[in-house]
Order: sequence, then structure tokens, then C-alpha cells
Amino acid sequence: MSKYEIPFLTAVIRAFADRFALTRQAAFRYLHEHKGLAFLIEFYDVEHLQSMDETIDDLLVICQKNGGAIA
Repeated sequence: MSKYEIPFLTAVIRAFADRFALTRQAAFRYLHEHKGLAFLIEFYDVEHLQSMDETIDDLLVICQKNGGAIA
């Protein structure tokens, strides 16, 4: 993992929590359980170039495919 990925993941978790009125811990757990964090790590090279809104939209699709219920 590069030194740039951790700040990116932190920012995405914070933005995800803000969008859905979750605590940061709840957002982290949700993203971890539904493979959103794994997706961000695997596709960091693409995702970090998008806007935060587009990244969160991508996460919603991935998490919903893996059983997530937030919409």
C-alpha cells in the first residue's frame, strides 16, 4: 500500500459517513463488511482520479452487490 492510499481511504470513509449520516466507525464497518474497502484498495489507481461523489457512487454499487442495504 502506498503512502497516498491511507489518506485517500480516510477521506472516502469520512465522506461516506457524512453522506449517509453515519459515524466514521459505522461507515468503516459497512464498507469493510460489504467489500467496499477492498474495492478501493484494488482500484485505487482509477478511483483516486475521480470526484469524491463518483467514488462514493461506485462504492454504493459494489456494496449493494455484496449485500449492503444503504441507498
